[in-house]
Amino acid sequence: MGVSDQWWFCLKHMSVEPERGCPNKDRLGPYDSRDAAAHALQTAAERNERWREQDKDWDD
Repeated sequence: MGVSDQWWFCLKHMSVEPERGCPNKDRLGPYDSRDAAAHALQTAAERNERWREQDKDWDD
């Protein structure tokens, strides 16, 4: 996979960007496709929920 095949979700502009875009500190990614980057916030929320559940199980 080349650098040009990567996509990012910009948290500053709330949009999908190619490699050349805002600084990485303002973005989620990289993702393998534009579509995956477009769903970055949903993916992050799902992962956070799984981690919360795992932490709850661990703490119990």
